[in-house]
Amino acid sequence: MAPSKIKNFLLRKKAEAKLKLGVAGPGRKLNSDAPPPPSSKASSSKQKDAYVPPKRNELSAEAKAAANAALARFEGKDKKEFNTSLAAIRAQVRKELEAEKKAKEGGGPTGAEQEGSAEDGTAQEARKDYAVQGVFFRCPMIGDEILPYKEWKGRIKEFLYEQLAADRGLTACLIIYNCNPKDRAEVCIETLSKCIENIINNPTEEKYKKIRMTNRMFCDKIKVCEGSLDFLHAAGFAEIELDGEPHLIWSEDNIDPECSLEVLLEALKAAEPIPVELDRNLQVLLPSQVKRSNLPPDFFRISPEEIKCEQQLRTEALEQAQILKTKAMREKEELRTINRYKFSLIRVRFPNGVYLQGTFNVYEKFGQVCEFVQSCLMHESADFALVSPGGLKYDDPDDLDRSLYDLRLVPTVVFNFCYENESKSLTDFLKEELMLLIQSF
Repeated sequence: MAPSKIKNFLLRKKAEAKLKLGVAGPGRKLNSDAPPPPSSKASSSKQKDAYVPPKRNELSAEAKAAANAALARFEGKDKKEFNTSLAAIRAQVRKELEAEKKAKEGGGPTGAEQEGSAEDGTAQEARKDYAVQGVFFRCPMIGDEILPYKEWKGRIKEFLYEQLAADRGLTACLIIYNCNPKDRAEVCIETLSKCIENIINNPTEEKYKKIRMTNRMFCDKIKVCEGSLDFLHAAGFAEIELDGEPHLIWSEDNIDPECSLEVLLEALKAAEPIPVELDRNLQVLLPSQVKRSNLPPDFFRISPEEIKCEQQLRTEALEQAQILKTKAMREKEELRTINRYKFSLIRVRFPNGVYLQGTFNVYEKFGQVCEFVQSCLMHESADFALVSPGGLKYDDPDDLDRSLYDLRLVPTVVFNFCYENESKSLTDFLKEELMLLIQSF
């Protein structure tokens, strides 16, 4: 009998074959033939911990995956009114930059300011004017789609229950870990492990082979978790009524075929969440398409209502205090602000007026931002720098290993791109295939 998807998954976990973004490649069924091993060149590039200008002519795996995702979204839209030829795109960029320059010189509102005034119209319009439509993820173990996290959790649950009939015990281990709150799952796994260990270590003790289902410990620690009863049934327990109360009675004859208590115990302890990877949601934007910094609720750790309430309370407190804030007070307020966010929206403005946009976890390293930008360049081996709006150039090697949270690059930041050293004479920036991702909204 060929190994099932769940068995393959556990074997990979046991061998510590971690799935990384871009490593898994195109989605495939878990019981299909394994893909050919990656080349040494690809392997070395995936093991980089810090940004090093790579010597390659093609998009990195991460940028290629993000570009394909963005292209798929683009192809699903109505493009009849938008000419995507490079010449038309460049002409549109020049036109918008000239209009923005004239607006600034004449004191009129720029495109961004016009968008800002539109945001003040109605709450409904503001919701439509997000800088990005959400935070999206990939799950190579399950499929090729790019979906919000909540949708992936539903897909993962659906996938696991589909496998339950074929591999009840092993699948139940993953259901316990993936379909319950983490703290509840950990307590359940610890309690189930003790039950199975007692039977293995004391095979003649009858007291370990019987569980009263009305027992408080059973109800509070085991029964509350999805998958726990399926695990116990696979391990050899059967529901029987004794003295008018439901019990679970263990018998070796009831253990699922091709399984054993030792295998189930090992699987239970080795169970991990099925990994979902943050998608960069790569977008290439015209100046007129760069919204302000309105972010959707997915970016926040707390709800928009809680944020609004917190802001109101802070405003009232400041009005009452009316004192000059010390440096410590400013730092505390800054930390309180950035702690609201789980993700950061990074934009890079190129000298030709085009913007590159990507989504990052706040705990990802700045070096990963540099790798993301580097892999999108027409000249990937070129030296470049990212400069903050205040003129701060992030070229310190130590910065590459610091998180976006530590560098306070949360929740949004716009970097200015510039070539450095021998690359200063270059005038081409993003790759042509990425330039074609520019889309109308």
